[in-house]
Amino acid sequence: MLLAALSGVWLALLVNHPRIAVIALLSVAAAWGSTFFLTKDLLTRMDVADYLALRFLIAAAALILVHPPAIARLSRLDRGRGVALGITYGVAQLVQTEGLRHTSASVSGFVTGMYVVFTPLLAAVILRHKIGRWAWVAVALATVGLGVLSLRDFSLGTGELLTLASAGLYALHIIGLGAWSTPSNAFGLSALQMVVITVVCAVGAIPGGFALPSGGGDWVRVVYMALVAGALALIVQTWAQAHLTPTRAAIAMTMEPVFASGFAVLFGSESVTARMLIGGALVVSAMYLVELAPRRKIEAEVQHLAQ
Repeated sequence: MLLAALSGVWLALLVNHPRIAVIALLSVAAAWGSTFFLTKDLLTRMDVADYLALRFLIAAAALILVHPPAIARLSRLDRGRGVALGITYGVAQLVQTEGLRHTSASVSGFVTGMYVVFTPLLAAVILRHKIGRWAWVAVALATVGLGVLSLRDFSLGTGELLTLASAGLYALHIIGLGAWSTPSNAFGLSALQMVVITVVCAVGAIPGGFALPSGGGDWVRVVYMALVAGALALIVQTWAQAHLTPTRAAIAMTMEPVFASGFAVLFGSESVTARMLIGGALVVSAMYLVELAPRRKIEAEVQHLAQ
Protein backbone atom coordinates (compact mmCIF):
# COMPACT_ATOMS: atom_id res chain seq x y z
CA MET A 1 0.00 0.00 0.00
CA LEU A 2 2.84 2.40 0.86
CA LEU A 3 4.57 1.61 -2.44
CA ALA A 4 1.31 2.30 -4.27
CA ALA A 5 1.05 5.64 -2.49
CA LEU A 6 4.59 6.54 -3.52
CA SER A 7 3.78 5.65 -7.11
CA GLY A 8 0.51 7.60 -7.08
CA VAL A 9 2.12 10.75 -5.70
CA TRP A 10 4.86 10.52 -8.28
CA LEU A 11 2.35 10.26 -11.14
CA ALA A 12 0.59 13.36 -9.82
CA LEU A 13 3.87 15.28 -9.70
CA LEU A 14 4.70 14.43 -13.30
CA VAL A 15 2.18 17.12 -14.25
CA ASN A 16 3.94 20.48 -14.43
CA HIS A 17 2.39 22.64 -11.66
CA PRO A 18 4.94 25.28 -10.61
CA ARG A 19 2.38 26.96 -8.35
CA ILE A 20 2.21 23.97 -6.03
CA ALA A 21 6.00 23.68 -5.64
CA VAL A 22 6.09 25.75 -2.46
CA ILE A 23 3.17 23.80 -0.98
CA ALA A 24 5.04 20.62 -1.87
CA LEU A 25 8.14 21.82 0.00
CA LEU A 26 6.01 22.74 3.00
CA SER A 27 4.74 19.15 3.04
CA VAL A 28 8.37 17.99 3.02
CA ALA A 29 9.14 20.30 5.95
CA ALA A 30 6.12 18.90 7.80
CA ALA A 31 7.27 15.32 7.17
CA TRP A 32 10.77 16.11 8.43
CA GLY A 33 9.36 17.99 11.42
CA SER A 34 7.27 14.97 12.40
CA THR A 35 10.41 12.87 12.87
CA PHE A 36 12.11 14.84 15.64
CA PHE A 37 10.32 13.44 18.67
CA LEU A 38 10.27 9.94 17.09
CA THR A 39 14.00 9.98 16.35
CA LYS A 40 14.89 11.34 19.78
CA ASP A 41 13.16 8.35 21.39
CA LEU A 42 14.50 5.81 18.89
CA LEU A 43 18.13 6.85 19.31
CA THR A 44 18.03 5.92 22.99
CA ARG A 45 17.96 2.30 21.80
CA MET A 46 19.74 2.39 18.43
CA ASP A 47 23.08 3.69 17.20
CA VAL A 48 22.86 6.79 14.99
CA ALA A 49 24.78 5.39 12.00
CA ASP A 50 22.85 2.09 12.16
CA TYR A 51 19.57 3.99 12.16
CA LEU A 52 20.54 6.22 9.23
CA ALA A 53 21.88 3.32 7.14
CA LEU A 54 18.73 1.23 7.71
CA ARG A 55 16.40 4.16 7.11
CA PHE A 56 17.95 5.09 3.78
CA LEU A 57 18.30 1.45 2.71
CA ILE A 58 14.53 0.95 3.08
CA ALA A 59 13.88 4.24 1.27
CA ALA A 60 16.21 3.31 -1.60
CA ALA A 61 14.64 -0.14 -1.97
CA ALA A 62 11.15 1.39 -2.04
CA LEU A 63 12.03 3.84 -4.80
CA ILE A 64 13.70 1.16 -6.91
CA LEU A 65 10.70 -1.17 -6.49
CA VAL A 66 8.27 1.59 -7.54
CA HIS A 67 10.09 2.25 -10.82
CA PRO A 68 13.08 -0.10 -11.43
CA PRO A 69 14.32 1.51 -14.70
CA ALA A 70 14.43 5.05 -13.25
CA ILE A 71 18.16 5.12 -12.49
CA ALA A 72 19.14 3.35 -15.72
CA ARG A 73 17.24 5.94 -17.74
CA LEU A 74 19.25 8.82 -16.31
CA SER A 75 21.88 10.27 -18.61
CA ARG A 76 25.52 9.80 -17.67
CA LEU A 77 25.65 13.46 -16.63
CA ASP A 78 22.57 13.10 -14.40
CA ARG A 79 24.00 9.95 -12.82
CA GLY A 80 27.19 11.81 -11.95
CA ARG A 81 25.15 14.63 -10.48
CA GLY A 82 22.99 12.21 -8.50
CA VAL A 83 26.09 10.59 -7.00
CA ALA A 84 27.50 14.00 -6.06
CA LEU A 85 24.20 15.06 -4.45
CA GLY A 86 23.89 11.77 -2.57
CA ILE A 87 27.42 11.99 -1.19
CA THR A 88 26.84 15.60 -0.13
CA TYR A 89 23.59 14.77 1.67
CA GLY A 90 24.92 11.56 3.24
CA VAL A 91 28.02 13.24 4.63
CA ALA A 92 25.85 16.12 5.90
CA GLN A 93 23.67 13.63 7.80
CA LEU A 94 26.68 11.98 9.46
CA VAL A 95 28.40 15.28 10.28
CA GLN A 96 25.20 16.78 11.69
CA THR A 97 24.57 13.71 13.82
CA GLU A 98 28.13 13.67 15.14
CA GLY A 99 27.78 17.35 15.97
CA LEU A 100 24.60 16.59 17.89
CA ARG A 101 26.65 14.38 20.22
CA HIS A 102 28.58 17.46 21.36
CA THR A 103 25.87 20.11 21.57
CA SER A 104 22.26 20.50 22.64
CA ALA A 105 19.36 19.66 20.34
CA SER A 106 18.17 23.28 20.39
CA VAL A 107 21.54 24.67 19.31
CA SER A 108 21.86 21.91 16.70
CA GLY A 109 18.47 22.84 15.28
CA PHE A 110 19.41 26.51 15.03
CA VAL A 111 22.86 25.96 13.50
CA THR A 112 21.54 23.40 11.01
CA GLY A 113 18.94 25.95 9.97
CA MET A 114 21.77 28.25 8.93
CA TYR A 115 21.51 26.66 5.49
CA VAL A 116 18.93 29.43 4.93
CA VAL A 117 21.85 31.90 5.11
CA PHE A 118 24.42 29.76 3.30
CA THR A 119 22.12 28.98 0.38
CA PRO A 120 21.85 32.52 -1.08
CA LEU A 121 25.52 33.23 -0.28
CA LEU A 122 26.75 30.09 -2.05
CA ALA A 123 24.24 30.54 -4.87
CA ALA A 124 25.62 34.03 -5.48
CA VAL A 125 29.18 32.70 -5.58
CA ILE A 126 28.68 29.38 -7.41
CA LEU A 127 25.87 30.39 -9.76
CA ARG A 128 27.01 34.02 -10.07
CA HIS A 129 23.46 34.89 -9.27
CA LYS A 130 22.21 38.20 -7.89
CA ILE A 131 20.00 37.84 -4.84
CA GLY A 132 17.41 40.59 -4.42
CA ARG A 133 16.88 42.63 -1.27
CA TRP A 134 13.52 41.03 -0.46
CA ALA A 135 15.14 37.62 -0.41
CA TRP A 136 17.78 38.90 2.04
CA VAL A 137 15.08 40.41 4.25
CA ALA A 138 13.31 37.03 4.26
CA VAL A 139 16.59 35.25 5.08
CA ALA A 140 17.15 37.61 8.03
CA LEU A 141 13.57 37.07 9.30
CA ALA A 142 13.92 33.29 9.03
CA THR A 143 17.27 33.35 10.85
CA VAL A 144 15.89 35.41 13.73
CA GLY A 145 12.85 33.14 13.85
CA LEU A 146 15.05 30.05 14.07
CA GLY A 147 17.03 31.66 16.87
CA VAL A 148 13.90 32.50 18.86
CA LEU A 149 12.57 28.97 18.34
CA SER A 150 15.78 27.15 19.20
CA LEU A 151 18.39 29.08 21.14
CA ARG A 152 18.61 29.25 24.90
CA ASP A 153 22.38 29.34 25.18
CA PHE A 154 25.15 29.19 22.64
CA SER A 155 28.88 28.49 22.69
CA LEU A 156 31.16 27.76 19.75
CA GLY A 157 32.80 24.36 20.15
CA THR A 158 33.32 21.10 18.28
CA GLY A 159 29.62 20.30 18.09
CA GLU A 160 28.66 23.70 16.77
CA LEU A 161 31.47 23.72 14.18
CA LEU A 162 30.50 20.26 12.91
CA THR A 163 26.85 21.27 12.71
CA LEU A 164 27.78 24.48 10.89
CA ALA A 165 29.68 22.36 8.35
CA SER A 166 26.59 20.21 7.84
CA ALA A 167 24.51 23.35 7.24
CA GLY A 168 26.91 24.32 4.47
CA LEU A 169 26.59 20.86 2.93
CA TYR A 170 22.79 21.03 3.07
CA ALA A 171 22.96 24.40 1.32
CA LEU A 172 25.10 22.87 -1.44
CA HIS A 173 22.55 20.07 -1.78
CA ILE A 174 19.70 22.59 -2.11
CA ILE A 175 21.63 24.54 -4.74
CA GLY A 176 22.50 21.36 -6.66
CA LEU A 177 18.90 20.19 -6.72
CA GLY A 178 17.72 23.60 -7.86
CA ALA A 179 20.23 23.64 -10.70
CA TRP A 180 20.10 20.02 -11.85
CA SER A 181 16.63 18.61 -11.16
CA THR A 182 13.86 18.63 -13.76
CA PRO A 183 10.34 17.15 -13.62
CA SER A 184 11.47 14.38 -15.95
CA ASN A 185 14.59 13.28 -14.06
CA ALA A 186 13.33 13.88 -10.49
CA PHE A 187 12.38 10.28 -9.70
CA GLY A 188 15.58 8.73 -11.03
CA LEU A 189 17.67 11.40 -9.35
CA SER A 190 15.88 10.76 -6.04
CA ALA A 191 16.37 6.98 -6.28
CA LEU A 192 20.06 7.30 -7.10
CA GLN A 193 20.61 9.76 -4.26
CA MET A 194 18.98 7.34 -1.83
CA VAL A 195 21.29 4.52 -2.93
CA VAL A 196 24.37 6.71 -2.51
CA ILE A 197 23.19 8.10 0.86
CA THR A 198 22.70 4.51 2.06
CA VAL A 199 26.28 3.61 1.09
CA VAL A 200 27.69 6.70 2.81
CA CYS A 201 25.76 6.02 6.03
CA ALA A 202 26.63 2.30 5.91
CA VAL A 203 30.32 3.22 5.78
CA GLY A 204 29.74 5.33 8.89
CA ALA A 205 28.12 2.33 10.62
CA ILE A 206 30.98 -0.10 9.90
CA PRO A 207 33.30 0.78 12.83
CA GLY A 208 30.75 -0.04 15.54
CA GLY A 209 29.06 -2.98 13.80
CA PHE A 210 25.45 -3.02 12.65
CA ALA A 211 22.38 -3.71 14.78
CA LEU A 212 18.68 -3.78 13.82
CA PRO A 213 15.76 -2.33 15.84
CA SER A 214 14.81 -4.56 18.74
CA GLY A 215 11.03 -4.20 18.76
CA GLY A 216 8.02 -3.85 16.49
CA GLY A 217 7.37 -0.26 17.55
CA ASP A 218 10.89 0.76 16.59
CA TRP A 219 10.51 -0.93 13.20
CA VAL A 220 7.32 1.05 12.58
CA ARG A 221 9.17 4.29 13.37
CA VAL A 222 12.06 3.43 11.06
CA VAL A 223 9.77 2.41 8.19
CA TYR A 224 7.70 5.59 8.55
CA MET A 225 10.80 7.78 8.52
CA ALA A 226 12.24 5.82 5.60
CA LEU A 227 9.16 5.88 3.34
CA VAL A 228 7.37 9.11 4.28
CA ALA A 229 10.12 11.41 5.61
CA GLY A 230 12.73 9.76 3.40
CA ALA A 231 11.73 8.40 0.00
CA LEU A 232 8.53 10.37 -0.51
CA ALA A 233 9.99 13.59 0.90
CA LEU A 234 13.04 13.43 -1.36
CA ILE A 235 10.91 12.81 -4.46
CA VAL A 236 8.74 15.81 -3.64
CA GLN A 237 11.75 18.00 -2.76
CA THR A 238 13.57 17.09 -5.98
CA TRP A 239 10.48 17.77 -8.09
CA ALA A 240 9.67 21.05 -6.30
CA GLN A 241 13.19 22.38 -6.68
CA ALA A 242 12.91 21.99 -10.43
CA HIS A 243 10.43 24.90 -10.17
CA LEU A 244 11.98 27.04 -7.44
CA THR A 245 15.16 29.03 -6.94
CA PRO A 246 17.49 27.75 -4.18
CA THR A 247 16.79 30.69 -1.85
CA ARG A 248 13.01 30.31 -2.04
CA ALA A 249 13.36 26.58 -1.43
CA ALA A 250 15.62 27.10 1.60
CA ILE A 251 13.23 29.61 3.17
CA ALA A 252 10.25 27.27 2.64
CA MET A 253 12.18 24.45 4.32
CA THR A 254 12.91 26.56 7.41
CA MET A 255 9.32 25.70 8.34
CA GLU A 256 10.69 22.33 9.49
CA PRO A 257 11.41 23.43 13.11
CA VAL A 258 8.01 25.15 13.23
CA PHE A 259 6.33 21.87 12.31
CA ALA A 260 8.64 20.02 14.69
CA SER A 261 7.48 22.24 17.56
CA GLY A 262 3.85 21.71 16.59
CA PHE A 263 4.19 17.93 16.51
CA ALA A 264 6.07 17.98 19.83
CA VAL A 265 3.13 19.82 21.38
CA LEU A 266 0.47 17.62 19.76
CA PHE A 267 2.09 14.22 20.23
CA GLY A 268 5.00 14.79 22.59
CA SER A 269 5.30 16.27 26.04
CA GLU A 270 6.00 19.91 25.20
CA SER A 271 3.72 22.88 25.88
CA VAL A 272 3.04 25.94 23.75
CA THR A 273 5.40 28.77 24.68
CA ALA A 274 5.83 32.40 23.65
CA ARG A 275 9.12 31.42 21.97
CA MET A 276 7.30 28.92 19.74
CA LEU A 277 4.65 31.46 18.77
CA ILE A 278 7.04 34.35 18.10
CA GLY A 279 9.71 32.27 16.36
CA GLY A 280 7.14 30.43 14.29
CA ALA A 281 5.48 33.70 13.27
CA LEU A 282 8.83 35.13 12.10
CA VAL A 283 9.61 32.05 9.99
CA VAL A 284 6.12 32.06 8.48
CA SER A 285 6.48 35.78 7.76
CA ALA A 286 9.75 35.11 5.93
CA MET A 287 8.09 32.47 3.79
CA TYR A 288 5.17 34.74 2.90
CA LEU A 289 7.50 37.63 2.13
CA VAL A 290 9.47 35.56 -0.34
CA GLU A 291 6.28 34.33 -2.01
CA LEU A 292 4.40 37.63 -2.13
CA ALA A 293 7.27 39.94 -3.12
CA PRO A 294 7.58 40.49 -6.87
CA ARG A 295 9.52 37.62 -8.42
CA ARG A 296 11.87 39.93 -10.27
CA LYS A 297 12.86 41.58 -7.00
CA ILE A 298 13.67 38.28 -5.28
CA GLU A 299 16.04 36.60 -7.72
CA ALA A 300 16.19 35.37 -11.30
CA GLU A 301 14.83 31.89 -11.83
CA VAL A 302 17.51 29.16 -11.73
CA GLN A 303 16.38 26.17 -13.77
CA HIS A 304 18.11 23.76 -16.11
CA LEU A 305 21.45 25.45 -15.37
CA ALA A 306 24.04 23.26 -17.06
CA GLN A 307 22.91 21.39 -20.13
